[in-house]
Amino acid sequence: MKVTTKTIRQAKRTKALVCLTAYDTVTARIASHGGADLLLVGDSVGNTILGFENSVSVTLDMMVHHTAAVARFKTDALLVADVPFGVAHDDFPGVLHACTRLLQAGADGVKIEGGTALAPVIARLVAAGVPVCGHVGLQPQQVRQLGGYKKFGAKDSAEFESVQADALAVERAGVFAIVGEMLAPALARAIRDALEVPLIGIGSGPDCDGQILVIHDLLGLTENPPGFAKPFAELGVAAVQAVAAWAATVRDTSAR
Repeated sequence: MKVTTKTIRQAKRTKALVCLTAYDTVTARIASHGGADLLLVGDSVGNTILGFENSVSVTLDMMVHHTAAVARFKTDALLVADVPFGVAHDDFPGVLHACTRLLQAGADGVKIEGGTALAPVIARLVAAGVPVCGHVGLQPQQVRQLGGYKKFGAKDSAEFESVQADALAVERAGVFAIVGEMLAPALARAIRDALEVPLIGIGSGPDCDGQILVIHDLLGLTENPPGFAKPFAELGVAAVQAVAAWAATVRDTSAR
Protein backbone atom coordinates (compact mmCIF):
# COMPACT_ATOMS: atom_id res chain seq x y z
CA MET A 1 0.00 0.00 0.00
CA LYS A 2 1.31 3.43 -0.94
CA VAL A 3 2.48 5.54 2.00
CA THR A 4 1.01 9.05 1.94
CA THR A 5 1.51 12.22 3.95
CA LYS A 6 -1.64 11.22 5.86
CA THR A 7 -0.04 7.86 6.67
CA ILE A 8 3.03 9.65 7.98
CA ARG A 9 0.97 12.01 10.14
CA GLN A 10 -1.05 9.12 11.57
CA ALA A 11 2.14 7.30 12.60
CA LYS A 12 2.60 9.78 15.44
CA ARG A 13 2.62 7.81 18.71
CA THR A 14 1.59 4.60 16.90
CA LYS A 15 4.50 3.53 14.70
CA ALA A 16 8.21 4.28 14.50
CA LEU A 17 8.93 5.70 11.04
CA VAL A 18 11.84 4.21 9.08
CA CYS A 19 13.31 6.74 6.65
CA LEU A 20 16.34 6.61 4.33
CA THR A 21 17.89 8.72 1.63
CA ALA A 22 17.81 7.46 -1.96
CA TYR A 23 19.48 8.98 -4.99
CA ASP A 24 18.74 6.58 -7.86
CA THR A 25 16.73 3.48 -8.73
CA VAL A 26 19.25 1.15 -7.06
CA THR A 27 19.16 2.85 -3.66
CA ALA A 28 15.38 3.30 -3.98
CA ARG A 29 14.98 -0.44 -4.57
CA ILE A 30 17.22 -1.39 -1.64
CA ALA A 31 15.56 1.01 0.79
CA SER A 32 12.06 0.08 -0.33
CA HIS A 33 12.59 -3.67 -0.17
CA GLY A 34 14.21 -3.18 3.24
CA GLY A 35 11.00 -1.64 4.58
CA ALA A 36 11.51 2.14 4.50
CA ASP A 37 8.36 4.20 4.99
CA LEU A 38 9.85 7.37 3.52
CA LEU A 39 12.59 7.94 0.95
CA LEU A 40 14.32 11.30 0.91
CA VAL A 41 16.10 12.44 -2.22
CA GLY A 42 18.42 14.51 -0.09
CA ASP A 43 20.69 17.29 -1.23
CA SER A 44 23.25 15.14 0.59
CA VAL A 45 23.59 13.70 -2.92
CA GLY A 46 26.20 16.45 -3.27
CA ASN A 47 28.73 15.04 -0.81
CA THR A 48 27.52 11.40 -0.93
CA ILE A 49 27.41 10.87 -4.70
CA LEU A 50 28.67 13.90 -6.61
CA GLY A 51 31.94 14.58 -4.80
CA PHE A 52 31.13 18.02 -3.40
CA GLU A 53 32.32 19.04 0.06
CA ASN A 54 28.77 19.77 1.19
CA SER A 55 25.23 20.27 -0.11
CA VAL A 56 25.61 23.96 -1.01
CA SER A 57 26.74 23.18 -4.57
CA VAL A 58 23.66 21.09 -5.36
CA THR A 59 21.35 22.78 -7.87
CA LEU A 60 17.64 22.43 -8.55
CA ASP A 61 18.38 20.70 -11.85
CA MET A 62 20.45 18.10 -9.98
CA MET A 63 17.66 17.53 -7.50
CA VAL A 64 15.10 17.11 -10.29
CA HIS A 65 17.40 14.63 -12.06
CA HIS A 66 17.89 12.43 -8.97
CA THR A 67 14.25 12.71 -7.89
CA ALA A 68 13.13 11.42 -11.29
CA ALA A 69 15.63 8.54 -11.05
CA VAL A 70 14.28 7.48 -7.65
CA ALA A 71 10.66 7.88 -8.79
CA ARG A 72 11.21 5.49 -11.72
CA PHE A 73 11.43 2.64 -9.22
CA LYS A 74 7.70 3.10 -8.42
CA THR A 75 8.23 2.78 -4.68
CA ASP A 76 5.35 2.44 -2.21
CA ALA A 77 7.31 4.60 0.26
CA LEU A 78 6.55 8.30 0.47
CA LEU A 79 9.03 10.09 -1.79
CA VAL A 80 10.27 13.47 -0.55
CA ALA A 81 12.79 15.72 -2.29
CA ASP A 82 14.97 18.41 -0.74
CA VAL A 83 14.55 22.00 -1.89
CA PRO A 84 18.21 22.90 -2.50
CA PHE A 85 20.36 25.72 -1.16
CA GLY A 86 18.96 29.23 -1.44
CA VAL A 87 15.79 28.34 -3.33
CA ALA A 88 13.40 28.56 -0.36
CA HIS A 89 14.53 32.16 0.16
CA ASP A 90 13.60 33.18 -3.38
CA ASP A 91 10.42 35.14 -4.07
CA PHE A 92 7.32 32.97 -3.75
CA PRO A 93 6.75 32.34 -7.48
CA GLY A 94 10.33 31.06 -7.69
CA VAL A 95 9.90 28.77 -4.69
CA LEU A 96 6.59 27.45 -6.01
CA HIS A 97 8.13 26.84 -9.44
CA ALA A 98 11.00 24.86 -7.87
CA CYS A 99 8.60 22.75 -5.81
CA THR A 100 6.42 22.19 -8.86
CA ARG A 101 9.41 20.84 -10.78
CA LEU A 102 10.25 18.41 -7.97
CA LEU A 103 6.65 17.18 -7.72
CA GLN A 104 6.41 16.79 -11.49
CA ALA A 105 9.64 14.75 -11.39
CA GLY A 106 7.86 12.27 -9.12
CA ALA A 107 8.19 13.54 -5.55
CA ASP A 108 5.20 13.21 -3.22
CA GLY A 109 6.39 16.19 -1.20
CA VAL A 110 9.35 18.46 -0.53
CA LYS A 111 11.57 19.13 2.48
CA ILE A 112 12.59 22.66 3.38
CA GLU A 113 15.30 23.58 5.87
CA GLY A 114 14.38 26.46 8.16
CA GLY A 115 12.16 27.47 11.02
CA THR A 116 10.23 30.56 12.04
CA ALA A 117 11.57 32.73 9.22
CA LEU A 118 10.38 30.32 6.55
CA ALA A 119 7.04 29.43 8.13
CA PRO A 120 5.11 31.98 6.00
CA VAL A 121 6.59 30.52 2.80
CA ILE A 122 5.76 26.99 3.94
CA ALA A 123 2.18 28.04 4.74
CA ARG A 124 1.75 29.47 1.22
CA LEU A 125 3.17 26.31 -0.36
CA VAL A 126 0.82 24.11 1.67
CA ALA A 127 -2.09 26.34 0.65
CA ALA A 128 -1.01 25.86 -2.98
CA GLY A 129 -1.14 22.07 -2.57
CA VAL A 130 2.55 21.33 -1.98
CA PRO A 131 3.11 18.82 0.87
CA VAL A 132 6.05 20.06 2.96
CA CYS A 133 8.28 18.34 5.49
CA GLY A 134 10.11 20.71 7.84
CA HIS A 135 13.73 20.54 8.96
CA VAL A 136 15.04 22.16 12.16
CA GLY A 137 18.18 22.01 14.26
CA LEU A 138 21.31 21.56 12.20
CA GLN A 139 20.63 22.80 8.68
CA PRO A 140 23.44 21.52 6.43
CA GLN A 141 22.71 24.24 3.87
CA GLN A 142 23.89 26.74 6.52
CA VAL A 143 27.22 24.98 7.07
CA ARG A 144 29.30 27.88 5.75
CA GLN A 145 27.56 30.32 8.07
CA LEU A 146 27.82 27.93 11.01
CA GLY A 147 31.48 27.18 10.30
CA GLY A 148 30.89 23.45 10.67
CA TYR A 149 28.48 20.90 12.09
CA LYS A 150 27.33 21.01 15.71
CA LYS A 151 24.79 19.63 18.17
CA PHE A 152 21.89 21.97 18.95
CA GLY A 153 20.36 22.64 22.37
CA ALA A 154 22.92 20.81 24.44
CA LYS A 155 24.21 23.74 26.54
CA ASP A 156 22.55 26.96 25.36
CA SER A 157 19.05 27.47 26.80
CA ALA A 158 18.28 30.25 24.31
CA GLU A 159 19.22 27.93 21.44
CA PHE A 160 17.06 25.19 22.97
CA GLU A 161 14.05 27.51 23.03
CA SER A 162 14.77 28.89 19.55
CA VAL A 163 14.87 25.47 17.89
CA GLN A 164 11.72 24.42 19.72
CA ALA A 165 10.02 27.62 18.51
CA ASP A 166 11.15 26.83 14.95
CA ALA A 167 9.54 23.40 15.11
CA LEU A 168 6.25 24.76 16.42
CA ALA A 169 6.23 27.53 13.79
CA VAL A 170 6.62 25.16 10.84
CA GLU A 171 4.04 22.81 12.36
CA ARG A 172 1.56 25.70 12.47
CA ALA A 173 2.46 26.42 8.85
CA GLY A 174 1.14 22.98 7.91
CA VAL A 175 4.06 20.56 7.54
CA PHE A 176 3.21 16.84 7.67
CA ALA A 177 6.43 15.93 9.55
CA ILE A 178 9.66 17.53 10.74
CA VAL A 179 13.24 16.29 10.49
CA GLY A 180 15.24 17.21 13.58
CA GLU A 181 18.98 17.02 12.92
CA MET A 182 21.69 16.94 15.56
CA LEU A 183 19.36 17.83 18.43
CA ALA A 184 20.42 17.21 22.00
CA PRO A 185 18.32 14.31 23.32
CA ALA A 186 16.43 16.51 25.79
CA LEU A 187 15.56 18.96 23.00
CA ALA A 188 14.42 16.17 20.68
CA ARG A 189 12.22 14.77 23.44
CA ALA A 190 10.71 18.18 24.20
CA ILE A 191 9.97 18.84 20.52
CA ARG A 192 8.54 15.37 19.96
CA ASP A 193 6.18 15.79 22.91
CA ALA A 194 5.10 19.28 21.82
CA LEU A 195 4.30 18.36 18.22
CA GLU A 196 1.20 16.78 16.74
CA VAL A 197 3.19 15.75 13.64
CA PRO A 198 6.05 13.22 13.71
CA LEU A 199 9.58 14.27 14.58
CA ILE A 200 12.03 12.27 12.47
CA GLY A 201 15.46 12.32 14.03
CA ILE A 202 18.96 12.14 12.62
CA GLY A 203 21.76 12.27 15.15
CA SER A 204 19.15 13.30 17.73
CA GLY A 205 18.91 10.24 19.95
CA PRO A 206 16.13 7.67 20.32
CA ASP A 207 13.33 9.90 21.60
CA CYS A 208 11.84 10.72 18.20
CA ASP A 209 8.87 9.40 16.22
CA GLY A 210 11.20 7.91 13.60
CA GLN A 211 14.75 7.95 12.32
CA ILE A 212 16.40 8.83 9.02
CA LEU A 213 19.88 7.97 7.79
CA VAL A 214 21.91 8.44 4.65
CA ILE A 215 21.70 5.02 3.04
CA HIS A 216 25.41 4.97 2.19
CA ASP A 217 26.23 5.46 5.89
CA LEU A 218 23.91 2.59 6.84
CA LEU A 219 25.42 0.23 4.26
CA GLY A 220 29.06 1.01 5.06
CA LEU A 221 29.73 2.79 1.78
CA THR A 222 30.93 6.04 3.40
CA GLU A 223 34.61 6.37 4.29
CA ASN A 224 34.05 8.64 7.30
CA PRO A 225 30.42 8.41 8.42
CA PRO A 226 29.17 10.62 11.28
CA GLY A 227 29.51 9.14 14.72
CA PHE A 228 25.77 8.61 15.17
CA ALA A 229 25.46 6.57 11.93
CA LYS A 230 26.28 2.98 12.85
CA PRO A 231 26.84 0.90 9.68
CA PHE A 232 24.69 -2.25 9.55
CA ALA A 233 26.83 -3.69 6.74
CA GLU A 234 30.31 -3.16 5.28
CA LEU A 235 29.46 -3.13 1.59
CA GLY A 236 32.32 -0.78 0.77
CA VAL A 237 34.88 -3.29 2.01
CA ALA A 238 33.05 -6.16 0.30
CA ALA A 239 32.92 -4.27 -2.99
CA VAL A 240 36.65 -3.52 -2.96
CA GLN A 241 37.38 -7.18 -2.17
CA ALA A 242 35.14 -8.30 -5.04
CA VAL A 243 36.87 -5.98 -7.51
CA ALA A 244 40.31 -7.08 -6.27
CA ALA A 245 39.35 -10.76 -6.62
CA TRP A 246 38.06 -10.22 -10.15
CA ALA A 247 41.16 -8.20 -11.07
CA ALA A 248 43.40 -11.00 -9.81
CA THR A 249 41.43 -13.53 -11.88
CA VAL A 250 41.75 -11.41 -15.02
CA ARG A 251 45.49 -10.96 -14.54
CA ASP A 252 46.04 -14.62 -13.77
CA THR A 253 44.08 -15.71 -16.84
CA SER A 254 45.85 -13.20 -19.10
CA ALA A 255 49.27 -14.32 -17.88
CA ARG A 256 48.76 -17.91 -19.07
